[in-house]
Amino acid sequence: MQYMLLIHFEETPGEVPGPEAAKQMGAPYAAYNEALIKAGALVSGERLQPSATGTIVRVRDGKTQVLDGPFAATKEQLGGYYVIEAPDLDAALNWAVRCPSASNGTIEVRPIWPTR
Repeated sequence: MQYMLLIHFEETPGEVPGPEAAKQMGAPYAAYNEALIKAGALVSGERLQPSATGTIVRVRDGKTQVLDGPFAATKEQLGGYYVIEAPDLDAALNWAVRCPSASNGTIEVRPIWPTR
């Protein structure tokens, strides 16, 4: 079964870490990624650019609306994701708990409906 781990965190406008801070922030993710790979659980995953770079597309009453983001009415924004392979929800939750962002953000775990 595949699950998506959606990483939500509070964006800090204008905050860009320097090279050393970025390296320190990246180390826990490198270890987490390696653990997912070794377990054969990693399907894919990516970090997303800030929500201000997003674009919303809607069709209402046959009219297309294209709007620049962000639009979420929440403090936390979607910042990245993992798609993992796990035997059940408990195993997926175990991976979510181990995600470095779980300590300062929120990890939403959602089962994926197969499209094929």
